[in-house]
Amino acid sequence: MGIKNRHGKIVEIVRKNKTVSVEELASLLDISRETIRRDLSKLSNIGKVHKIHGGATLPQGFGEGPFQKRLSENTEAKVHIAKTAATLFSEDETLFVDTGSTTLYFAEALSSRAGLTIITNSTEVAMAVSRPKASNKVFLLGGEFNSDNRQTVGTIATSQIRSFRAKHAVLTIGAMDIQSGVMDFNIEEAQIARLMIEQSQSLTVLVDSSKFNHLAPFEVCGLKQIDRLICDRLPPENLMKALKLANVKVIVAS
Repeated sequence: MGIKNRHGKIVEIVRKNKTVSVEELASLLDISRETIRRDLSKLSNIGKVHKIHGGATLPQGFGEGPFQKRLSENTEAKVHIAKTAATLFSEDETLFVDTGSTTLYFAEALSSRAGLTIITNSTEVAMAVSRPKASNKVFLLGGEFNSDNRQTVGTIATSQIRSFRAKHAVLTIGAMDIQSGVMDFNIEEAQIARLMIEQSQSLTVLVDSSKFNHLAPFEVCGLKQIDRLICDRLPPENLMKALKLANVKVIVAS
């Protein structure tokens, strides 16, 4: 296992379990405790984990709030979705990326790519894709700051979105069904998503199967506005039929 893949696995395990020991990591990854300690030091230095005596925990800011709960739900599915999605974008393309657990995993998978322009309201997404060696250009939208998920929202953020045009909007969602299409549980996040779609040529939705045929309070867009849907398993038959009628390309993460 390469260093990058190992680091990704360590971060994934910490997010899922919140606190994990060196011994547990060494056993799960079948590597030495000394290597794990070195990895934790490196990951702590870049803010991916918080190193403690004998192990690691979540970094400050990823406490017990709703965003941490979302990060630790369906982790394996989200990582597969993110890695598959990251292969679909080309150098020199411009992407809007919104705030969410799946889009954070996507940004981390995208960090090995170069020459992209990313516009986001998530400080975590911005940091993930702005590694010096990647030479990506990153624009972080301003606005009211939400410390739970480290995103900006509100009128300043929405007005700044209108200053950009992008090839793609890459969004995570709260729910999806035949009648309402894509939905979110937060009105401000729904507003951000709607504007990112308006300012983009195409829409890619990242969604794990737990969101299918569920409702959320705030509509984002109809199924016909989606160009690609990346998921961990095929949607239920009724939803799959509706997506095909809407000419949505459904990609199941490998």
